[in-house]
Amino acid sequence: MAREIFTFLSSLTLIFLFTHLATAKPTGFSRTLSPSSLGLRKEKLTHLHFYFHDIVSGRNPTAVKVAEALMTNTSLTGFGLVSMADDPLTTGPERGSKLVGKAQGIYASAAQDEVGLLMVLNFAFIEGKYNGSYLSLLGRNTVFSTVREMPIVGGSGLFRFARGFAQAKTHTFDLQTGDAVVEYNVYVAHY
Repeated sequence: MAREIFTFLSSLTLIFLFTHLATAKPTGFSRTLSPSSLGLRKEKLTHLHFYFHDIVSGRNPTAVKVAEALMTNTSLTGFGLVSMADDPLTTGPERGSKLVGKAQGIYASAAQDEVGLLMVLNFAFIEGKYNGSYLSLLGRNTVFSTVREMPIVGGSGLFRFARGFAQAKTHTFDLQTGDAVVEYNVYVAHY
């Protein structure tokens, strides 16, 4: 009997709560939420390792020039050049290694005194449990530095509320074609 009364009272409480939530008027443009209300659980730290293939030559380039300034061709750093990329991300440095995603976005030569790129990319993953999830990178890439560190500023899917950093290290760079393979180690905190 006591259990039935408890179940009845619990049901009434839930009905009252849902009715109140459904009829409550917003008090402004924002409100505080519990992370669990969005299905967020304990935060995790994930390390991803892949290779970024920036292919600017040949019949099927994965990065193409979309804009340049009048002075770009006379600049030693390519200042003013803007490229759009849809670069493969693979498990190994070879072009034929397993595809795990794409780096999609823009990079632009933003420095006059060194080759320094503004990188605005989404790492869109297609492999395993990360299929359909992405990470957003926004940062400065001084391409002739041995290791470059750029911030991860967000993500979606399994990378909701992501933050972290990516370390890029040039694996190969062909001076004649401009093609590059870059090793990435990405460390990201997410829910």
